[in-house]
Amino acid sequence: MRSPASFKAQQGYFAFAQNTDKVNYLDLAYAQAVSIKNTQKINQYAVAVDAETKKQLTDEHRTTFDYIIDICDPNVHAMSNEWQAWHLTPFKETVKLESDILFTTNVDHWWTGMRLQEVCFTTKIRNYEGKISNARAYRKLFDENNLPDIYTGMYYFRFGRTSMELFQLAEAVYANWTLFRDQLLKNCREDQPSTDVVFAIAARLLGEESCTNPALDYPSFVHMKGAVNGLAPAANWLDVYPHELYNNTLMINFTRQTWPVHYYQKEFINDRNRAELINSSSKLCHDC
Repeated sequence: MRSPASFKAQQGYFAFAQNTDKVNYLDLAYAQAVSIKNTQKINQYAVAVDAETKKQLTDEHRTTFDYIIDICDPNVHAMSNEWQAWHLTPFKETVKLESDILFTTNVDHWWTGMRLQEVCFTTKIRNYEGKISNARAYRKLFDENNLPDIYTGMYYFRFGRTSMELFQLAEAVYANWTLFRDQLLKNCREDQPSTDVVFAIAARLLGEESCTNPALDYPSFVHMKGAVNGLAPAANWLDVYPHELYNNTLMINFTRQTWPVHYYQKEFINDRNRAELINSSSKLCHDC
Protein backbone atom coordinates (compact mmCIF):
# COMPACT_ATOMS: atom_id res chain seq x y z
CA MET A 1 0.00 0.00 0.00
CA ARG A 2 1.45 3.34 -1.03
CA SER A 3 2.34 5.90 1.60
CA PRO A 4 0.34 9.14 2.01
CA ALA A 5 3.68 10.93 1.68
CA SER A 6 3.85 9.84 -1.98
CA PHE A 7 1.07 12.22 -3.01
CA LYS A 8 1.92 15.64 -4.44
CA ALA A 9 -1.43 17.40 -3.99
CA GLN A 10 -4.81 16.97 -2.34
CA GLN A 11 -7.08 16.72 -5.37
CA GLY A 12 -7.06 16.85 -9.13
CA TYR A 13 -7.89 15.25 -12.46
CA PHE A 14 -6.02 12.29 -13.95
CA ALA A 15 -6.05 10.70 -17.42
CA PHE A 16 -4.02 8.23 -19.45
CA ALA A 17 -2.59 9.23 -22.84
CA GLN A 18 -1.15 6.33 -24.77
CA ASN A 19 -0.94 7.17 -28.47
CA THR A 20 -1.82 4.71 -31.21
CA ASP A 21 -1.31 4.76 -34.96
CA LYS A 22 -4.82 6.14 -35.36
CA VAL A 23 -5.36 8.42 -32.34
CA ASN A 24 -3.19 11.06 -30.71
CA TYR A 25 -4.44 10.67 -27.15
CA LEU A 26 -1.85 13.15 -25.92
CA ASP A 27 -3.56 15.78 -28.04
CA LEU A 28 -6.94 14.85 -26.55
CA ALA A 29 -5.55 15.01 -23.00
CA TYR A 30 -4.08 18.42 -23.74
CA ALA A 31 -7.48 19.72 -24.93
CA GLN A 32 -9.07 18.22 -21.83
CA ALA A 33 -6.55 19.84 -19.52
CA VAL A 34 -7.11 23.22 -21.16
CA SER A 35 -10.89 22.86 -20.76
CA ILE A 36 -10.42 22.06 -17.07
CA LYS A 37 -8.08 25.02 -16.56
CA ASN A 38 -10.67 27.20 -18.31
CA THR A 39 -13.63 26.17 -16.17
CA GLN A 40 -12.56 24.78 -12.79
CA LYS A 41 -10.97 26.38 -9.74
CA ILE A 42 -9.94 22.89 -8.65
CA ASN A 43 -7.93 22.30 -11.79
CA GLN A 44 -4.71 20.37 -11.12
CA TYR A 45 -4.18 17.91 -13.96
CA ALA A 46 -2.00 14.81 -14.30
CA VAL A 47 -1.43 12.72 -17.40
CA ALA A 48 0.11 9.24 -17.50
CA VAL A 49 2.08 8.37 -20.63
CA ASP A 50 4.11 5.50 -22.03
CA ALA A 51 7.66 5.96 -23.29
CA GLU A 52 6.74 6.50 -26.95
CA THR A 53 4.02 9.02 -26.16
CA LYS A 54 6.35 10.83 -23.77
CA LYS A 55 8.72 11.52 -26.67
CA GLN A 56 5.98 13.62 -28.28
CA LEU A 57 5.58 16.01 -25.35
CA THR A 58 6.11 19.66 -26.25
CA ASP A 59 6.78 22.75 -24.14
CA GLU A 60 3.10 23.60 -24.60
CA HIS A 61 2.12 20.27 -23.04
CA ARG A 62 4.58 20.63 -20.17
CA THR A 63 3.26 24.10 -19.38
CA THR A 64 -0.35 22.89 -19.21
CA PHE A 65 0.05 19.51 -17.47
CA ASP A 66 0.79 19.88 -13.77
CA TYR A 67 2.13 16.32 -13.55
CA ILE A 68 3.45 13.95 -16.21
CA ILE A 69 3.56 10.37 -14.94
CA ASP A 70 5.27 7.34 -16.47
CA ILE A 71 3.03 4.30 -16.92
CA CYS A 72 4.60 1.27 -15.24
CA ASP A 73 5.26 -1.55 -17.75
CA PRO A 74 2.49 -0.34 -20.08
CA ASN A 75 0.34 -2.97 -21.73
CA VAL A 76 0.14 -2.65 -25.48
CA HIS A 77 -3.66 -2.55 -25.05
CA ALA A 78 -4.02 0.87 -23.45
CA MET A 79 -7.26 0.09 -21.62
CA SER A 80 -5.46 -2.68 -19.74
CA ASN A 81 -3.44 -0.08 -17.86
CA GLU A 82 -6.45 1.44 -16.10
CA TRP A 83 -5.83 -0.50 -12.88
CA GLN A 84 -2.59 1.47 -12.43
CA ALA A 85 -4.45 4.71 -11.76
CA TRP A 86 -4.52 4.06 -8.00
CA HIS A 87 -0.74 3.65 -7.96
CA LEU A 88 0.13 6.48 -10.36
CA THR A 89 -2.11 9.37 -9.38
CA PRO A 90 -0.29 12.23 -7.62
CA PHE A 91 -3.51 13.20 -5.82
CA LYS A 92 -5.01 11.98 -2.56
CA GLU A 93 -8.39 12.57 -4.20
CA THR A 94 -8.66 11.87 -7.91
CA VAL A 95 -11.25 12.31 -10.61
CA LYS A 96 -10.19 9.79 -13.25
CA LEU A 97 -11.19 10.74 -16.79
CA GLU A 98 -11.08 9.26 -20.24
CA SER A 99 -9.14 11.72 -22.33
CA ASP A 100 -11.99 12.49 -24.76
CA ILE A 101 -14.10 14.46 -22.30
CA LEU A 102 -14.35 18.26 -22.22
CA PHE A 103 -15.59 20.55 -19.45
CA THR A 104 -17.60 23.66 -20.31
CA THR A 105 -18.99 24.64 -16.87
CA ASN A 106 -17.72 24.60 -13.30
CA VAL A 107 -18.37 21.41 -11.31
CA ASP A 108 -16.21 22.11 -8.26
CA HIS A 109 -19.18 21.48 -5.97
CA TRP A 110 -19.24 17.83 -7.09
CA TRP A 111 -16.21 17.06 -4.96
CA THR A 112 -18.24 17.53 -1.76
CA GLY A 113 -20.75 14.84 -2.74
CA MET A 114 -18.32 12.46 -4.38
CA ARG A 115 -16.06 12.30 -1.34
CA LEU A 116 -18.86 10.81 0.77
CA GLN A 117 -17.38 7.48 -0.38
CA GLU A 118 -13.84 6.36 -1.18
CA VAL A 119 -14.98 5.47 -4.68
CA CYS A 120 -17.84 7.06 -6.61
CA PHE A 121 -18.52 5.84 -10.13
CA THR A 122 -20.73 7.46 -12.72
CA THR A 123 -23.96 5.49 -12.91
CA LYS A 124 -26.02 7.91 -15.02
CA ILE A 125 -25.08 9.17 -18.45
CA ARG A 126 -26.91 11.80 -20.46
CA ASN A 127 -27.78 12.64 -24.04
CA TYR A 128 -26.86 15.96 -25.60
CA GLU A 129 -30.06 17.47 -24.18
CA GLY A 130 -28.82 16.72 -20.67
CA LYS A 131 -31.46 14.05 -20.07
CA ILE A 132 -30.53 10.78 -18.37
CA SER A 133 -30.23 8.05 -20.97
CA ASN A 134 -31.74 4.60 -20.63
CA ALA A 135 -30.25 3.33 -23.89
CA ARG A 136 -29.14 -0.30 -23.56
CA ALA A 137 -27.66 -0.90 -27.02
CA TYR A 138 -24.14 -0.96 -25.59
CA ARG A 139 -25.02 -2.67 -22.30
CA LYS A 140 -26.20 -6.15 -23.29
CA LEU A 141 -23.28 -7.79 -21.52
CA PHE A 142 -24.12 -5.85 -18.35
CA ASP A 143 -27.78 -6.80 -18.49
CA GLU A 144 -27.17 -10.48 -19.23
CA ASN A 145 -24.64 -10.77 -16.39
CA ASN A 146 -26.34 -8.52 -13.84
CA LEU A 147 -23.33 -6.21 -13.63
CA PRO A 148 -23.60 -2.80 -11.97
CA ASP A 149 -24.27 -0.11 -14.53
CA ILE A 150 -21.12 1.96 -14.11
CA TYR A 151 -19.21 4.17 -16.53
CA THR A 152 -15.47 4.71 -16.16
CA GLY A 153 -15.36 7.76 -18.41
CA MET A 154 -15.44 9.78 -15.20
CA TYR A 155 -15.22 8.58 -11.62
CA TYR A 156 -13.84 9.63 -8.23
CA PHE A 157 -11.59 7.77 -5.85
CA ARG A 158 -9.43 8.72 -2.91
CA PHE A 159 -6.58 7.03 -1.10
CA GLY A 160 -7.81 4.26 1.20
CA ARG A 161 -8.31 0.56 1.66
CA THR A 162 -11.60 0.30 -0.23
CA SER A 163 -10.20 2.01 -3.32
CA MET A 164 -7.04 -0.09 -3.10
CA GLU A 165 -9.09 -3.29 -3.03
CA LEU A 166 -11.17 -2.17 -6.01
CA PHE A 167 -8.11 -1.55 -8.15
CA GLN A 168 -6.52 -4.81 -7.01
CA LEU A 169 -9.66 -6.61 -8.15
CA ALA A 170 -9.56 -4.79 -11.47
CA GLU A 171 -5.94 -5.82 -11.95
CA ALA A 172 -6.92 -9.44 -11.25
CA VAL A 173 -9.74 -9.27 -13.80
CA TYR A 174 -7.36 -7.99 -16.47
CA ALA A 175 -4.81 -10.70 -15.60
CA ASN A 176 -7.43 -13.46 -15.73
CA TRP A 177 -9.62 -12.12 -18.50
CA THR A 178 -9.76 -15.37 -20.44
CA LEU A 179 -11.23 -17.11 -17.39
CA PHE A 180 -13.88 -14.42 -16.91
CA ARG A 181 -14.70 -14.28 -20.62
CA ASP A 182 -14.96 -18.01 -21.26
CA GLN A 183 -16.20 -19.43 -17.96
CA LEU A 184 -17.76 -16.78 -15.74
CA LEU A 185 -19.60 -14.41 -18.08
CA LYS A 186 -22.53 -15.13 -20.36
CA ASN A 187 -22.25 -14.34 -24.06
CA CYS A 188 -19.01 -12.40 -23.72
CA ARG A 189 -17.11 -11.89 -26.96
CA GLU A 190 -14.61 -9.23 -25.87
CA ASP A 191 -11.08 -10.41 -26.64
CA GLN A 192 -9.83 -7.30 -24.84
CA PRO A 193 -12.18 -6.12 -22.10
CA SER A 194 -13.43 -2.58 -21.89
CA THR A 195 -12.67 -0.66 -18.72
CA ASP A 196 -16.40 -0.41 -18.02
CA VAL A 197 -16.72 -4.19 -17.97
CA VAL A 198 -13.58 -4.77 -15.89
CA PHE A 199 -14.51 -2.26 -13.22
CA ALA A 200 -18.14 -3.40 -13.21
CA ILE A 201 -16.90 -6.91 -12.38
CA ALA A 202 -14.55 -5.50 -9.74
CA ALA A 203 -17.39 -3.43 -8.26
CA ARG A 204 -19.64 -6.49 -8.20
CA LEU A 205 -16.96 -8.47 -6.35
CA LEU A 206 -16.25 -5.66 -3.92
CA GLY A 207 -19.89 -4.71 -3.41
CA GLU A 208 -21.34 -2.00 -5.62
CA GLU A 209 -22.73 -0.17 -2.58
CA SER A 210 -19.10 0.63 -1.72
CA CYS A 211 -18.43 2.47 -4.95
CA THR A 212 -21.69 3.95 -6.23
CA ASN A 213 -24.06 6.55 -4.80
CA PRO A 214 -27.42 6.40 -6.63
CA ALA A 215 -28.71 9.35 -4.60
CA LEU A 216 -26.32 11.70 -6.42
CA ASP A 217 -26.98 13.12 -9.88
CA TYR A 218 -23.22 13.26 -10.37
CA PRO A 219 -20.62 12.40 -11.41
CA SER A 220 -22.27 12.28 -14.79
CA PHE A 221 -21.51 13.29 -18.34
CA VAL A 222 -23.03 13.63 -21.78
CA HIS A 223 -22.12 10.57 -23.83
CA MET A 224 -22.12 11.17 -27.57
CA LYS A 225 -22.37 7.56 -28.70
CA GLY A 226 -25.07 7.26 -31.35
CA ALA A 227 -27.78 5.24 -29.60
CA VAL A 228 -27.59 7.44 -26.49
CA ASN A 229 -28.63 10.35 -28.69
CA GLY A 230 -31.38 8.80 -30.77
CA LEU A 231 -29.13 7.67 -33.61
CA ALA A 232 -28.04 4.26 -34.87
CA PRO A 233 -25.53 2.59 -32.52
CA ALA A 234 -22.63 3.04 -34.97
CA ALA A 235 -23.61 6.56 -36.12
CA ASN A 236 -21.14 9.42 -35.93
CA TRP A 237 -22.90 12.38 -34.36
CA LEU A 238 -20.49 14.81 -36.05
CA ASP A 239 -22.13 13.91 -39.36
CA VAL A 240 -25.66 14.47 -38.08
CA TYR A 241 -25.85 17.25 -35.50
CA PRO A 242 -24.62 20.80 -36.03
CA HIS A 243 -22.05 21.71 -33.41
CA GLU A 244 -19.82 24.59 -32.47
CA LEU A 245 -17.21 25.25 -29.82
CA TYR A 246 -16.80 28.96 -29.17
CA ASN A 247 -15.42 30.86 -26.17
CA ASN A 248 -15.52 27.61 -24.16
CA THR A 249 -19.22 27.15 -24.92
CA LEU A 250 -20.10 23.94 -26.72
CA MET A 251 -23.34 23.80 -28.69
CA ILE A 252 -24.64 20.49 -30.04
CA ASN A 253 -27.77 20.60 -32.19
CA PHE A 254 -28.40 24.12 -30.86
CA THR A 255 -28.26 22.91 -27.25
CA ARG A 256 -25.69 24.40 -24.88
CA GLN A 257 -23.75 21.73 -23.02
CA THR A 258 -23.64 22.20 -19.25
CA TRP A 259 -22.42 18.72 -18.28
CA PRO A 260 -18.96 17.37 -19.10
CA VAL A 261 -19.10 16.06 -22.67
CA HIS A 262 -17.67 12.70 -23.69
CA TYR A 263 -17.48 13.57 -27.38
CA TYR A 264 -16.28 10.04 -28.23
CA GLN A 265 -15.46 10.81 -31.87
CA LYS A 266 -11.78 11.66 -31.55
CA GLU A 267 -11.70 13.81 -34.70
CA PHE A 268 -13.77 16.41 -32.83
CA ILE A 269 -10.47 17.77 -31.51
CA ASN A 270 -9.31 19.32 -34.75
CA ASP A 271 -7.09 22.35 -35.28
CA ARG A 272 -9.99 24.78 -35.03
CA ASN A 273 -11.46 23.44 -31.78
CA ARG A 274 -8.03 23.07 -30.20
CA ALA A 275 -7.24 26.69 -31.04
CA GLU A 276 -10.62 27.81 -29.71
CA LEU A 277 -9.95 26.16 -26.35
CA ILE A 278 -6.54 27.78 -26.11
CA ASN A 279 -7.87 31.21 -27.12
CA SER A 280 -10.63 30.91 -24.50
CA SER A 281 -8.01 30.66 -21.76
CA SER A 282 -7.12 34.33 -22.06
CA LYS A 283 -10.78 35.43 -22.01
CA LEU A 284 -11.88 33.74 -18.79
CA CYS A 285 -11.63 35.03 -15.23
CA HIS A 286 -10.71 32.03 -13.09
CA ASP A 287 -11.29 33.86 -9.82
CA CYS A 288 -14.71 35.32 -10.67
